Amino acid sequence: MIELSPHRLSLSTGIEMDVFTAGDPKNPAIIFLHGFPESHRTWRHQIAHFADRFYCIAPDQRGYRGTSKPQAVDGYTADKLTADIFALADALHVQQFIIAGHDWGGAIAWSVALNGQAGALNPAWAGRVPRAIIANAPHPYIFQRLLITDMNQRESSQYIRAFRDPANDALVQEQGLTGLLLKTIKWDKPNAMEPEERAALLADWSDRDTCFGMLNWYRASALYVPAMDEDAEIPAFASGAFPQLMIPTLVIWAMDDLALPPSNIDGIEELVPDVTIAPVVDCGHFVIWERPDAVNAAIDRFLA
Repeated sequence: MIELSPHRLSLSTGIEMDVFTAGDPKNPAIIFLHGFPESHRTWRHQIAHFADRFYCIAPDQRGYRGTSKPQAVDGYTADKLTADIFALADALHVQQFIIAGHDWGGAIAWSVALNGQAGALNPAWAGRVPRAIIANAPHPYIFQRLLITDMNQRESSQYIRAFRDPANDALVQEQGLTGLLLKTIKWDKPNAMEPEERAALLADWSDRDTCFGMLNWYRASALYVPAMDEDAEIPAFASGAFPQLMIPTLVIWAMDDLALPPSNIDGIEELVPDVTIAPVVDCGHFVIWERPDAVNAAIDRFLA
């Protein structure tokens, strides 16, 4: 496995971020965003594969590991998490970058791509993101609609309500994140992770500030997750027109994801006209390390 260079960066957004890089900074850059409840290590197989051709940048995002952990929920709104990524690129003197994200990292990658494509509203960001790579992270418009209209998706997402519920804070204080995960989530393939990687995550999940930093991503989100018996209406942002993402975009989807079924990619071509969909069969949610060869091959084809 390739050795990563650590950096401690003071970002213009006011946080200190731990970032790990590999490859020549003169090469085209890829910023890899991890999801919940992981770290930059999520993308270890991809970084090892692409570092000979790309400048690979993998942060521990706000709330994770050694990066700053604001304890207020409003420190984790999507606009702040998105701004962190552009500030990271600025701190490393990277003007253009491909954005890649999995799970929550994919949710922020959607936002970074929409805000970084040519013609976006913020002139400091527009045109800086020429391509996007998304792995098992639903488009926000599709996901929000499914939470209202698809009872299977709604049921699969009830854990989000538990993560937001302050009644579970005592459990987290007592047992760390592990207790809450065991209570609320059915893991896809618990034995697929290398023992040393699992040990590192368990250590992360025992840090109480990290636990609440991670949970605050869910608590600050505008996503509406109704109860199973709730008569819910689609929120305004997902009921009308939604901005198209016009850059070339690769969507990698593990087809056996228990939390995010393949219905999340139905109709995505209307929102992302230049999309390439790469399904991965016989694989659960954590596709980037469960099936790294398939993921790397799909990215190779996309970037060729």
